[in-house]
Amino acid sequence: MMDENKQVNNKSQQLGEPIEVKQAMKSDSPAEINSQESGSDVTEQMAAQTNVSGEAAITEEHGVAAAETTEVDTAAVAQLTQQLESLRMQLDERSTQYMRIAADFENYRKRISKEKEEMDTQVKRNTIMELLPVVDNFERARAHLKPQNDGEMTIHKSYQGVYKQLVDCLKRLGVSPMRPEGQEFDPNLHEAVMREPTDEHPEGTVLEELVRGYYLGDRILRHAMVKVAAPKEDTPTEQEDESGQENS
Repeated sequence: MMDENKQVNNKSQQLGEPIEVKQAMKSDSPAEINSQESGSDVTEQMAAQTNVSGEAAITEEHGVAAAETTEVDTAAVAQLTQQLESLRMQLDERSTQYMRIAADFENYRKRISKEKEEMDTQVKRNTIMELLPVVDNFERARAHLKPQNDGEMTIHKSYQGVYKQLVDCLKRLGVSPMRPEGQEFDPNLHEAVMREPTDEHPEGTVLEELVRGYYLGDRILRHAMVKVAAPKEDTPTEQEDESGQENS
């Protein structure tokens, strides 16, 4: 056998074939194959354990990442909620300021409107007060002038037409005359310039309007100058006078 092996080896060397390959081919025994299979099983088990541990590590990393993401989301929601509350407070403040400004403007508008109305009334009042003496002169002329002929009557009608036109203009402006005759004297409306003792009227009754008073709307434009009734004083009779003379 040894001689045969030597011969084989020599032939192999002569042919140039590697000896290790042939020895490896010769050494493929069942025991060596079983050893290789058992080694591969161990390798697979170790790889499986490695995969399991890797998956566990990955799962743990995912859990940590999820927890961190949840914390970040919670912080973001809290920040947004705080910003929303701040914006709501600012909106309420702006709304309050707007309502205050609107109320102030409305009060200002009403005050300006009232002041303008009062100014217009005062200007109208001053203008009409300048015209009232003209009306008074027309009334005095009508009371004292008595036309005697056709020419005088024509003149009388002419200026009376002017007087009527002036009175109509005053009416359109809101001017109305007082009619105090027969009424009780009112110091808020009337100015007493004369007193006349009489038994025909109660004391304080307006007997005559000497200078006409006027209203402008519901306000007094000019007080009326009037003559007021006063109680009549008791005078001694003729018999009392004669008896007095006899006693003297």
